[in-house]
Amino acid sequence: MQVVPRIPLGGVPAAGPAQAEQAPRIFADASAWLSLDDPRLVDFLRTGTETATGISVDVDKAMRNTAMFRAVSLISYAIGMLPLQVFDEGTKEKADDHPLYQVLHREPNGWQTAFDFRVLMQMRALVKGNAYALIVRSKDLRSGLDKIVHLHPLDPDKVTPKLSADWTLTYTYNAPSGGQRVFEAKDIFHLRGITLDGLNGMSLVRQAAEAIALSLSAERAAARLFKNGTLVGGTLSHKGKLSDPAFERLKESLAEKEGADNAGKNLILEEGMTYAQLASSARDAQMTELRKHQVEEIARVTGVPRPLLMVDETSWGSGVESLGRFFVQYGLGPWFEAWQQGAERSLLVGPEKKRFTVKFNPGALLRGSTTEQADFFAKALGSGGSQGWMTQNEVRALSDMPRVEGGDTLNPGTSMVGHNGGPPLNDN
Repeated sequence: MQVVPRIPLGGVPAAGPAQAEQAPRIFADASAWLSLDDPRLVDFLRTGTETATGISVDVDKAMRNTAMFRAVSLISYAIGMLPLQVFDEGTKEKADDHPLYQVLHREPNGWQTAFDFRVLMQMRALVKGNAYALIVRSKDLRSGLDKIVHLHPLDPDKVTPKLSADWTLTYTYNAPSGGQRVFEAKDIFHLRGITLDGLNGMSLVRQAAEAIALSLSAERAAARLFKNGTLVGGTLSHKGKLSDPAFERLKESLAEKEGADNAGKNLILEEGMTYAQLASSARDAQMTELRKHQVEEIARVTGVPRPLLMVDETSWGSGVESLGRFFVQYGLGPWFEAWQQGAERSLLVGPEKKRFTVKFNPGALLRGSTTEQADFFAKALGSGGSQGWMTQNEVRALSDMPRVEGGDTLNPGTSMVGHNGGPPLNDN
């Protein structure tokens, strides 16, 4: 058997007689590759991150961590379920006759719903740092202008943005079937996270690799404990030697108390035998504390409050409602802007950029209880004689109720009307 020397990543020793016909292997923490151009090495350098724990963290491993999975899915699902609509800036009405409205709100392509598309794009932006979609346009026969008909998501691992010397941005796409295609910036919708170079977003998995690896190590240690360790609830002690008949009766008694159905039954001890309960050790408590701390680390890097990661440490009431608003404002708010401004940059052209805007409606996430909503709507409609700032139909639209005749008039309030229904009262 030939022994292959262990060499550092990137270093290649001089080939000896026994190595002349074999490419050197490259090792990194129990991972092995045949050569520098080994596809597995190229893929690892692109998607994996080595950590001090010896665990290489990639997206698949990171998503096996329950806290990371919960945080990423919570943000992605929130973005997916909220309406993303096109509005006319002049009238403040939904521009549902604009071709982009149906693409963003209903059907981005022929195989995804708008929810599926936004969840996928948001998840990739979180764990990969970038999400890309190919913009497919078609000529509108009536106006003669190009209109967007489809948005096809692209694998971010196969897309490379490049800024040329003349500040022209292009995207090189390595197709799964082979070959490359170079797209102009106007043909790609690019959703990115926080960035250092202005082009490539930073992956949360890479940034939190050490915290994720430590969490995975703690989970692995706990799993090995349950698989290979011995869990003892207490000890039986005897000052001398237990007789054989007593020992056999003791074993039978213990066997009768095995299983959940027999939990809590008492032991009958013989010949002066005593039982001592074993307390939880400091080591056990430290492991439990470590696992809780790693949930906090995941919460810190993703912006999701710990109670929303199912850490039961806040009473379910006003505290959780406040955390929910905090999550929407500071956890989801930046992503709202990234989506909105990215869509306006790439999906609106020419004069459309001044006339139309793309907006999320986070109102469903910020609504309080039914009592709070009723109080807000009453004030908005002008209860107590104050002037209203919303019409009945606007309130009904927020509650997904149909319009009513005569419901588009603002309540002027009693202070704005004369005593006999005449013009507003004059202070003079």
